[in-house]
Amino acid sequence: MRLGPVLKIAFKALLVGVLPLADAHGHDGYGDFTKDKNRVTAAAIAPISTLGAFPSLSVTPPSAQSYFASSAWSSLVIAHVTLMVIAWVFILPIGVVLSVSRSRLKLPVQFLFLVCHVLGLVAGTVYSNRTPDLYENNAHHKLGWVVTWIVLAQGLMGLVDLYAGRRIGNLATHDEQTPFIPVSIEAMAQHHRLQTMPQVHDYRYFDDSGQGTERASCSLRSHSLVEEAEASQSIDSRRTMYNVEEGNSKDDVIGKQGFFYNSMIDRFSVQSTPGLLSEWLLVLVDLTNNSLDRVILLLGFLTITTGIVTYGGVFRGNHIFSGLAHCIKGGVFFWYGLLTFSRWMGCFAELGWAWNVKPSAAVVGSRKASVPSAEFVESFVMFLYGSTNVFLEHLGAWGKAWSAQDLEHVSISIMFFGGGLCGMLVESRNIRDLLHTTILMRSSMQESHESWHAPKTYRISLNPLPGLVILLLGFLMTSHHQISEVSTMMHKQWGTLLVGFSLARAVTYVVTYISPPTSLLPSRPPSEIISAFCLISGGLIFMASSTDTVTAMETHELNTMLVFTLTVGLTAFLMAWMTLVFAIKGWALRRELTPSSTAHLEA
Repeated sequence: MRLGPVLKIAFKALLVGVLPLADAHGHDGYGDFTKDKNRVTAAAIAPISTLGAFPSLSVTPPSAQSYFASSAWSSLVIAHVTLMVIAWVFILPIGVVLSVSRSRLKLPVQFLFLVCHVLGLVAGTVYSNRTPDLYENNAHHKLGWVVTWIVLAQGLMGLVDLYAGRRIGNLATHDEQTPFIPVSIEAMAQHHRLQTMPQVHDYRYFDDSGQGTERASCSLRSHSLVEEAEASQSIDSRRTMYNVEEGNSKDDVIGKQGFFYNSMIDRFSVQSTPGLLSEWLLVLVDLTNNSLDRVILLLGFLTITTGIVTYGGVFRGNHIFSGLAHCIKGGVFFWYGLLTFSRWMGCFAELGWAWNVKPSAAVVGSRKASVPSAEFVESFVMFLYGSTNVFLEHLGAWGKAWSAQDLEHVSISIMFFGGGLCGMLVESRNIRDLLHTTILMRSSMQESHESWHAPKTYRISLNPLPGLVILLLGFLMTSHHQISEVSTMMHKQWGTLLVGFSLARAVTYVVTYISPPTSLLPSRPPSEIISAFCLISGGLIFMASSTDTVTAMETHELNTMLVFTLTVGLTAFLMAWMTLVFAIKGWALRRELTPSSTAHLEA
């Protein structure tokens, strides 16, 4: 099947625009372009004219060819790509949030995902069998089969988990759920108690202080009202959250959640599944299923990335080192942007990561209360990257002399090392207390005075070090010289986007410093939407600014603005899709609640 000229150009641009990998700051060159029966040889992709300046890079064998340039059985590969994108980008995220929400709709959605995945797998397998192996020993084929077995095992564990009754009573208490709830149930409960506590405590204390022996007394009515509310929180509300009415047994509820409701298979599964597996094995299944929900999207991202590399036929031989560098570094910025946008939507509010007041240990437990701030985690990641990448920048030219570019890259790693270490020290409460020693030594005489109280800004982290490090990296990349003009422009584009992230994060800090948050609910500063957008776009362009992809762009006469516009458009679509997915999650949570519980949440 041949695409029209316009569609074919757009398809090529999209492929090049998302091709990841390559040395993070390597120089780009030009390549020769040869054709043989409508197939592009590796000379169209591998940089040849600049190999003298880069002895660490080896020439890709001229006989190597790419699937992208081959027109044989193109309809099968298009079907494979389309089905996999539908399964992993559109269906799977909905299945993940439904699983985290303990929704009964999880299994149908997961079954639909498996159907699309298997159909895409069949199309890809047939395509591989009918075409020669143009990328020997590629990672996509191996990783694809591993991920396939993982998703099939997860579907089986979902069935076992459902019919074993592990879902009952876990919506409000399961420890693995709340990190993914935009506003945690515990945080909302504490916020509600803080608003109503003065009236409840005054009324109850006054009326219970000297009376209450008569059945109709006010004290007895108020006391019974409080006890009834507490009992409904611990027993009745958990039952009604799952629409368990009086007289319904546990098996009845499980049956209503069955995929083949009220069928012979459903009744047999409900009765036999709990007895087939031991209690500890059921717990292991539940923990494994929950863990896979957290990492399955990352596995999908890795599989799609390796698929694009295999289809383009890039990064062969020693080019794999530069490819891994771009994949890891650009991918980190991409997922950093997704995490930032999820924080803006309210995720991790129970950890205090949603620019809100961090809930106390009495609300979220001591384990979550001890989790460090998001800025500490950002600083730690920078510190870890800087401390390890110092020894990896010269990996592609191991045993050879260090060049000026190698020293430049190592200097950037040292900047990440020092900036991350300084950021962690700034976030340390112990360090802060030690810095307060001089003034606190004089507070014994007047410690009850208001002037000795901690400032309101201590409720939230205002650490500019992570943003400063990324700001400097962006400035460096905007002026990072490349041999290829296209590569120079692409480095300037993603460097400018990183600068935009840092400026938007600075606006967030200024706003929160002037008016610190006072609520447990997410404050959602609008500047963080810009931060997330710049990180996601910058990460994608970072991944596409590699030597091989730049050479392919020049070969197919694609300019940098086309890649830039495609990237920002894809970023806007991904952020819109994320918003819808999290809205579906909130809808699924409320769907499992009774009308009275839903009214309480809306209030």
